[in-house]
Amino acid sequence: MKRALLGLVFLATLAIIAIPNQGTTPGDRYAQPDSLNPGNMKTASAEIRHNRTIMKQDLQKTELLSREQCVLHINHMLSGANRRTPSDMKTAMDNFRKRYAHMELLEWRRDGSKISSGSIDAKAYQEAKDELKKAANSANAGKQYVSRPFQVKGQTYFVLGVPSPTPSSYVTGIVHQDLLDQIKLQQVKNLRIAPFPSEGRYRIESADSVTLEDVTVDHPEQNEGTSHYHMNQVVVKFRQSPTNADLKQIQKEIACVRMKKLGYTYVFESRRMDAKQLMRYFQERWNPQYVEPHFLYMTNEAESAAPNDTLYAKYQWNLPIIGTNEGWGLSKGNEETIVAVVDTGVDLEHPDLKGRLLPGYNVFDKSNVPSDDVGHGTHVSGIISASVNNSEGVAGMTWFNKILPVKVLDQSGAGSTYAVAEGIIWAADHGAKVINMSLGNYAEAEFLHDAIRYAYDKDIVLIAASGNDNTERPGYPAAYPEVFAVAATDSNSRKAAFSNYGAYIDVAAPGVNIPSTYTGGQYAALSGTSMASPHVAALAGLIRSMNPELTNVQIMELMRKSATDLGAAGHDADFGWGQIDVPRALQAASQNQYSIQFWPQQLERKLAAIERKYIQ
Repeated sequence: MKRALLGLVFLATLAIIAIPNQGTTPGDRYAQPDSLNPGNMKTASAEIRHNRTIMKQDLQKTELLSREQCVLHINHMLSGANRRTPSDMKTAMDNFRKRYAHMELLEWRRDGSKISSGSIDAKAYQEAKDELKKAANSANAGKQYVSRPFQVKGQTYFVLGVPSPTPSSYVTGIVHQDLLDQIKLQQVKNLRIAPFPSEGRYRIESADSVTLEDVTVDHPEQNEGTSHYHMNQVVVKFRQSPTNADLKQIQKEIACVRMKKLGYTYVFESRRMDAKQLMRYFQERWNPQYVEPHFLYMTNEAESAAPNDTLYAKYQWNLPIIGTNEGWGLSKGNEETIVAVVDTGVDLEHPDLKGRLLPGYNVFDKSNVPSDDVGHGTHVSGIISASVNNSEGVAGMTWFNKILPVKVLDQSGAGSTYAVAEGIIWAADHGAKVINMSLGNYAEAEFLHDAIRYAYDKDIVLIAASGNDNTERPGYPAAYPEVFAVAATDSNSRKAAFSNYGAYIDVAAPGVNIPSTYTGGQYAALSGTSMASPHVAALAGLIRSMNPELTNVQIMELMRKSATDLGAAGHDADFGWGQIDVPRALQAASQNQYSIQFWPQQLERKLAAIERKYIQ
């Protein structure tokens, strides 16, 4: 009875958990990173400056994309303008502005006549006058014109001029970049923006095939004469076979996270040492017959290369670190394996999600589409399934899996237990094979648990974020035994400072400064276990696409057993069974390498967490 009462009192709402807790409380397992420690203000100042630079770069890219999109939209509106009467053009412009309200004032001119649509703040119009003249002159001469942004009353605007296919006909306009302002406010207020990794922070490095000196490959032609190797692995052949004691000593000294023996050789992977440091260690300490980098041999098919999505190479550290590119050689997913995103909805018009979305469900308005008025659900959806190799934006983890958007959280980022439960049940009844839940709270509710059981009994893989309060207290729905709980890691495969932990954690995945799709056709970087969870949901989708015969229990067990062990050996509170490893998981799925022997232990562990002192 007390447990049910707690559910009613404390689980009235579940909230998105993308935003990490900036403070610490007594009993926190991890304090904030040294760079944010008040006793290290010099480093903290440098960190803040760097974070601001990254935010500025993100906003600059958003600004450029916004400009390009405005010009493309207006060009589309102007197609066939030569056949329109002034009255028809007025109607077309008014309808156009209903869809793109941020284009606050548009003016169309032809043969000296002018038609206007919309209105603008008087001061903004006054500030834009000179730019409007330049835009008109340029567009009348057949050239596009886009001004530099300018500020009026704290708002950002720019002026554009777009020529029409009809001679002496063109459009000028004043665009309010309100989305840019919204993103900036959200990042400053809510987000912990961490530096993207510098070059070399990826899982794969490049080297000259003769000298083994590092090289940077900026163009396909530079691949000639280069080889690729795992950044933190080496291959060793000992002169004498090492004893078990020798191997234990090596594993301890190099912080080994993985060791394999193949024939006469060993492959070692370190958590903290790179390939050069590992080679020096073995040469100096063990005098091996040889030690060399773990080189990769790749197919000559074009699709084995990194995708051409414009933000992938520079910003998406999260996909290489879990081996996503390698995993694509085994599975890119399929359209039949549907991943439901139970969240704030999705930007249904986002160009990087075009063709990836199914008709979803809006719990708050059954007759309306599940549009995203927060940005969170759009970001989560992009991590899973943003279009890959489309020369735009970011790459999702799957190439073909469809997203089923289910809006259960409102514009404040919260939703009732009933709304979340209804969304889960709806997704289960409408074809979902995997459900991602980047939401949560700290009280158990039997009603929500029944919805979880309903989906679980339909053989659905349920994935949930653990939370961002750096606490061991079990969060729900992640702590339910039927749910796969995800913690967050950073670009160095360390526990994210904000990530919750505990006995109920199954695995960890990247969750710091993750770039993805955002509302309004834009992109943003967010941090949180909310970002870690969809990486695991995408992996479950890839596994189920490759081997649809696997049950939800088998898929969850496979993801545990294939994870790269981090922290203490075996299962630990920070990382669960470790960080997900895409190629290892898919390789195991292709060979039916699964077992459910750990499932009863996992069930008992989660139930024990539920029965702790937090719920008597």
